[in-house]
Amino acid sequence: MTTDGPLTWIKDETDPQLRSWEEFYRNRWQHDKVVRSTHGVNCTGGCTWQIYVKDGIVTWEMQGLDYPSLESGLPPYEPRGCQRGISFSWYLYSPLRVKHPYVRGALLDLWRTARAEHTDPVDAWKSLVEDPEKRARWQKARGKGGFRRLDWDAAVELAAASCIYTIQKYGPDRIAGFSPIPAMSMISYAAGARMLQLMGGVSLSFYDWYSDLPPASPEVWGEQTDVHESADWYNAKLLAVVGSNLNMTRTPDCHFAAEARHNGSKMWVFAPDFNQVAKYADEYIPINAGRTARGGWRLATCFSRSATTSRRSRISWTTQRSTRT
Repeated sequence: MTTDGPLTWIKDETDPQLRSWEEFYRNRWQHDKVVRSTHGVNCTGGCTWQIYVKDGIVTWEMQGLDYPSLESGLPPYEPRGCQRGISFSWYLYSPLRVKHPYVRGALLDLWRTARAEHTDPVDAWKSLVEDPEKRARWQKARGKGGFRRLDWDAAVELAAASCIYTIQKYGPDRIAGFSPIPAMSMISYAAGARMLQLMGGVSLSFYDWYSDLPPASPEVWGEQTDVHESADWYNAKLLAVVGSNLNMTRTPDCHFAAEARHNGSKMWVFAPDFNQVAKYADEYIPINAGRTARGGWRLATCFSRSATTSRRSRISWTTQRSTRT
């Protein structure tokens, strides 16, 4: 076989006009500047991302690789990021993104009629909420969709009128509300929580809204599920994973659990399904759906007895050794 000259089975296009389609890919990755940001995807990961921007529009994103080392002997933080984060720019420009206030149509029709009849917005709301027939119209419409777009001024006026009416008639502590979880937007959370606190209302936990409160950590530790540094998983001798699929719920931190095996750590996974984190497990214990609480209670009891027995053994061994000495 001779290698002199071009390879006959490879066609090398040398005419620039035939390669003009490549400009599409070059333009796709062009950018004017790179800025630092993160994504509010309700995981509290706070991953650092390099955002490539062109003409004020996010073109693409890249994971940041400049995390400082925590301490010697621990794996590095990077890579941090997930599929939800890297596709976050899709949400920015999605036609489905909600950018305007919406109100139920039945209530909006009643509100506009009442505002035309009353100069005071509070009186307008009073005429609606104290009329059983009108009140029932928008209450029975709940759960059926029917939202319609409303301008910001009208939306703020409607909300303010309802709050003022409630305060005047029943007191501020009869107003209860939610704010978005801080992991999604600290500004949005602070705005709602601060408003309720200043007016004397009840600021409910966002867990009450999402119905996903882990029923142990806040009750035991008095904190709102603030847990230890995920990098410390690497130092554990036994990781008991209960009620969490780390690959999905703690994607940027999951590598610490996987790398812990190199440090001799063992992992037990308790889950009703053989989920993604179960592939790391030394022991997989299936729990029937609906029995997670009972299984967790028995697991905690087992660990407590084991820890107590181990402590008593250490005390006994230390005492005997002191006596012999």
